[in-house]
Amino acid sequence: MPVIEIGRVCVKLMGREAGRKCVIVDIVDDNFVVVTGPKSLTGVKRRRANIRHLEVLDKKVEIERGASDEEVLKAIEAAGLTEFMKERVKIDRKTMLKLATVVPRER
Repeated sequence: MPVIEIGRVCVKLMGREAGRKCVIVDIVDDNFVVVTGPKSLTGVKRRRANIRHLEVLDKKVEIERGASDEEVLKAIEAAGLTEFMKERVKIDRKTMLKLATVVPRER
């Protein structure tokens, strides 16, 4: 599995943007990163995301930490990944249920 780093392309697995591709822009801590599509290209707004809700891909774009959406868009075009980023990924129900594990409460 590729490492979580700035510029790494990911697929969101949970939430309203599930199945859309995004780019890691900043690393907040061990559990959260800041991602962007950018929205004009993939429909993913810049937001904080849990790393357990992302599937990291083997593709990477060269950007600086905290890069703006315009800089990310230019880097995606320079890497020739524009059409790849527009494609959506179908997330199957088993993957969603595996990620949303519920811990049983004690009574």
